[in-house]
Amino acid sequence: MAALVLASASPRRLELLTRVGVEVEVLPAAIDETPQLAERPSACALRLASEKAAATAGRAPGRWVLAADTVVEVDGIMLGKPDDSASAAAMLAQLSGRTHRVVTGYAIRGPDGTSTARAVTTEVDFRELAGDEIDGYVASGEWRGKAGGYAAQGIAAAFVSAVRGSFTNVIGLPLAEVLIDLERTGAVRADLARGVPA
Repeated sequence: MAALVLASASPRRLELLTRVGVEVEVLPAAIDETPQLAERPSACALRLASEKAAATAGRAPGRWVLAADTVVEVDGIMLGKPDDSASAAAMLAQLSGRTHRVVTGYAIRGPDGTSTARAVTTEVDFRELAGDEIDGYVASGEWRGKAGGYAAQGIAAAFVSAVRGSFTNVIGLPLAEVLIDLERTGAVRADLARGVPA
């Protein structure tokens, strides 16, 4: 049994953690991810991560739980996951030639119910996108299930002209910060967090 439970179905988060040697068991949380009225991006991401951690902890008593939620914000407007191809195209058009922010909130919940939470923000610049580029990207389907309607680690890497802050945050988990907190809280041993066999 893995020491850490990941309260997320995101294959990107799972890959990031396993790549650095953190063994996890995936047990996604199903919660309402609707932002609250006038909720700021960081507050929304932190609240949702904490709710996911609490929901999964109830199904995995006595275990360490890591949960995360990522939102994209531009001009004070939060962009969630597109519902369909039209909303994906609209989001990409909104991001074209602009700087936006990717905010990931994460929560680490201990076996005793104590919790550590943090929000990490990364600024991302998109170059100007032509209409046929947006249409082609939407047709690829890569946008499905992605906050802001794109995957920076995939085809959409061609749209990104600059990143300020954690790149893994844009993928869905600020790995450096998460590992620091996992070690500090005792959720994983330092040697495991660095991918070194115990």
